[in-house]
Amino acid sequence: MLPEVQSTRDNGEASVERRAMTDVADQAGGVLPERRLRRVAQYVQDNLHRELRLAELSGLVHMSPYHFARLFKRSTGVSPHRFLVQRRIEQARALLAAQPLPIAEIARSVGFRTPSHFATTFRRVSGITPSAYRAAETLSRRTDSVCPAQPAGN
Repeated sequence: MLPEVQSTRDNGEASVERRAMTDVADQAGGVLPERRLRRVAQYVQDNLHRELRLAELSGLVHMSPYHFARLFKRSTGVSPHRFLVQRRIEQARALLAAQPLPIAEIARSVGFRTPSHFATTFRRVSGITPSAYRAAETLSRRTDSVCPAQPAGN
């Protein structure tokens, strides 16, 4: 008989699946295996526009939400929520710099319900408001096009 099944019958509390998942995590040194981490990161990137819950992310890798959150933080150094917010702000920066969309539309496209929540979060993470970031990026692009960098060695 398999050790996982035997231990499940002995204590009656843990399911075979939960025991097997714990064994996998223990073998990986208490962190998420790389392929599971990539799966979650890609899922987050593909679904930034949606509300993502911890249970949904943990379900992707067949783990309990608590266990997933603990291993995710050990693997990345940040909680799943902070990781999600960072990815949303990174995407918003790219959109602010590249597209003339209204800030409210960018906020919705990266998963914020209101422009004010987006602005508050953007400022907390970046240190400046979305409007100021866009203005700085626009000025930077204009400066680069007027005064291109000189080649090295000339």
